[in-house]
Amino acid sequence: MSKDYYEILGVNKNASDAEIKKAYRKLAMQYHPDRNPGDEEAENKFREMSEAYEVLSDPQKRAQFDQYGRVFDNNGFGGGGGASGAGGYDAETIFEEFFGDVFGDFFGSAGRSRSRKRPTRGSDIKLTQEIEFEEAVFGTNVEVSVPRVVNCHRCGGTGAEPDGMETCDRCGGAGTIQNRQGFFAISQTCPTCSGTGQKIKDVCRECRGDGAKRQHKKLSVKIPAGIEDGMTIRITGEGNEGQHGGPSGDLFLVVKVKPHKLFQRKGRDIFLELPISFTDAILGKELEIPTLEEKENIKIKAGSQPGDRITLKGKGVPDVQGYGIGNMYVDLKVVLPTKLTKDQKILLEKFDEETSEETYKSEKSIWDRMKQFFS
Repeated sequence: MSKDYYEILGVNKNASDAEIKKAYRKLAMQYHPDRNPGDEEAENKFREMSEAYEVLSDPQKRAQFDQYGRVFDNNGFGGGGGASGAGGYDAETIFEEFFGDVFGDFFGSAGRSRSRKRPTRGSDIKLTQEIEFEEAVFGTNVEVSVPRVVNCHRCGGTGAEPDGMETCDRCGGAGTIQNRQGFFAISQTCPTCSGTGQKIKDVCRECRGDGAKRQHKKLSVKIPAGIEDGMTIRITGEGNEGQHGGPSGDLFLVVKVKPHKLFQRKGRDIFLELPISFTDAILGKELEIPTLEEKENIKIKAGSQPGDRITLKGKGVPDVQGYGIGNMYVDLKVVLPTKLTKDQKILLEKFDEETSEETYKSEKSIWDRMKQFFS
């Protein structure tokens, strides 16, 4: 069953970013495991509301959740209640990224040690992929070149040559410094070593101290049949690499569908405007028209009117989640001639002379109202 992230945080669907942050802050302080040792229910709530904040605090993920109730993965579907499903979020990491290390000792949990090189999740990557109309309908595979940030293999992301690190002289290798305010001791990340407890002595020759480098990775991505313009496919773990053993971010591929020359699409249905002559509309005719897969013969009924619609069931677009196939609707557009030969004019004049109200039987009530108006 899908999760309602707004309900989990106790905010409305139109809540501002500030309201979402405020709600998360309040719940995080209430349900943090350090404040509720051994309370499994509090721990589950802490994990759940951290997952909700991760989605709603990201504009792209929030828009995806608002529209589809999930973020699409590489198979075209979202996991769990929304973006990544259970286990997809590191609640403790989200908490620390939100509050920073300033609350490191706030709960007085001396036994809860934090690594000096805390695993950090890599950032996500967002790309746009343009595909043809038919590819969106039937599905396809596309090759994507992803510009990723990866850790330097020589230094392992430290930015230093092997054995090129030394103990930080400011924090003495602790990674944190403490400031006392009255009875409280507030622990903060050491600004000199960024919490690692070490600093670079010899810069890595390969990455020149960056600890990371850019590279392009080619991926084959499956585009599910029925995908719509603007939908996003999520490829887990193909974003930028994490640091200190942290997981990689995700790749979000926004699909842009090119317009078709003939067809218009609305959800699972497609529409074709078919121009026909006024004689075909009057007399009727059988015509061959294009569909998404092949040609189809349709019958224009005698006496068809402009705007009449012909329905071809099951000739539309498959649902992206496999819930059936839409229809194709053919809307008739009667085209009137603008240039007539002398003989054609004579024939039409003769037709007009022999025309009575019975000829336009379907519009008789309109003629009657017109007569009353002018009488």
